Formats: sequence, structure tokens, C-alpha cells
Amino acid sequence: MKRRTLVVSTAFAAVGVFAAGAALYSGRPAEAPSATPVADDTLVRMHSPVMGPAAAPVTIVEFFDPSCEACRAFYPIVKQIMAQNGDDVRLVIRYTPLHEGSDEAVRILEAARKQNLFQPVLEALLARQPDWAVHGAPNIDKAWQIAAAGGLDLAKARQDAVSSSVTSVLAQDIADVEANNVRQTPTFFVNGKPLTEFSPQGLYNLVGAELKAVKAGS
Repeated sequence: MKRRTLVVSTAFAAVGVFAAGAALYSGRPAEAPSATPVADDTLVRMHSPVMGPAAAPVTIVEFFDPSCEACRAFYPIVKQIMAQNGDDVRLVIRYTPLHEGSDEAVRILEAARKQNLFQPVLEALLARQPDWAVHGAPNIDKAWQIAAAGGLDLAKARQDAVSSSVTSVLAQDIADVEANNVRQTPTFFVNGKPLTEFSPQGLYNLVGAELKAVKAGS
């Protein structure tokens, strides 16, 4: 009960941050996504970072920008949902570099993944996001320093970050952002169904509905 209360209690803060960020980026009110399910081949790619069991029956896909304040606010909420549901839920991250400098931060994350340090570096960058993700003047050198403090082999990571494989990941994710008409971050899909009630409780409810549907069909 305490865990669910935490999800609900953070709703207003996360939504407030999101609204401000969306207005800053797009200059217009955020539009609710269509409720039509999306084909899985543009949501999940073989290269996509995954947290949780590969065989989980419920997949949360998050179109994610490492510079996005609302992504930072939602991250512990998503982790909490996954922790509550054990092997039944996984998270797939799709890079959506909408802010200036976010493409470079994505390259840092992909370099960290090559060293099996994706999650520690991701969490370090999110924890200190205000230090490096300044809108209009991102400090990517600071982001590299933060990643190095998280255990990254910096010399190797800088080489990997500009590799063709990382460039291909970034290009494919940007293409899928456009294919799915993603205009803001975070944008969530659960088993291909878009989150139309943008709030922590809305995400909690959509995941719960998909879990019930899976269990009813088993």
C-alpha cells in the first residue's frame, strides 16, 4: 500500500515538470496521443536497452530524453512499478533526443552499455541532470565527468561513443520517434498501447490493466 501511495503522491510533481518542459520545447500545449495500438516493430528494436526479464508479458516502452526533467521524474516511478510486478514487467528505452545536447548524452549511455554500465551511468546522469542538462547550454563535458565517476572507462567510452554502431542506434531511434509521431518526452506505450492519461497513476493503471488481461488469457 505504501508503494502505491508513493506512485500517486509524485503525480502532481511529475506532471508539473512535464508540462513546463513540453511548453518550453514545443511552444504549444502537449497533445494526447491516439489510443490506437502501435505495431511492435517500430516500438522495440533488437538494439534497444532493456531492463527486466526479456520474456516479461508486459512491456513498457519509454521514448526517453536524458535531458528531460519529466523523464527524470518518472524514472523512479517506472522502477517502482517494475519492482512491484517482478518478472511480469520489463522496460524498453527508446532514445528521443529532443533537447540540445541530448544526442551526445545518448552516445555516453550507449558507450556505457558497451561496458555493461548502462543503468549505473543512466542513474548517475539523471541524479545530476541539473548540473549538465542546462537548456540552451548543455555541459556535455560535465556529463562525461559524471559518467566517469559512475565507473566508466572514459578513454574507451569516448571511442565507442562515436562508433558507427552507436550512430546507427541513434539514427534508428530517431526514425522510430518520427514513425510513432512522438512529440514529447516521456511518451509511454504499454504492450503497444499508448498512455493517453499522462500521469504516474495513469501509467500505473495501464500496466495494471495489461497485467490483468495477460492473466485472464493464460
